[in-house]
Amino acid sequence: MIAHVVLLHPRESLGFEERRAALDALSKSAASVPGVARFRIGRRIRHGLPGYEQQMTEDYAFALVLEFESVDALTAYLSAPAHTVLGQLFTTATSAALAYDYELREAGEMEAIADEWLRQS
Repeated sequence: MIAHVVLLHPRESLGFEERRAALDALSKSAASVPGVARFRIGRRIRHGLPGYEQQMTEDYAFALVLEFESVDALTAYLSAPAHTVLGQLFTTATSAALAYDYELREAGEMEAIADEWLRQS
């Protein structure tokens, strides 16, 4: 499974209608592109326990996680017109954003992940 993980910090100046339009664009994008196996959005929670939470220098209020069955499906999504619309939205509706792609495996496949990582050194 390939996970496309996007962290977003919305612009503070966005009004209600702009926020609604951004959410609608996200929903339409996820629904209109073939190959998206799963699409989730979440708002950051804070637990207040001492540790990593206080070390974060940027507050990414939202996370998007899109899952794809293959790199080809991810590439098709990233090349789709719906993603272009989202890219424009990220520059106009957010003050900061990050996007990373990960190949995810089940925990039982840890040996394969470890072997790949060790070969990189």
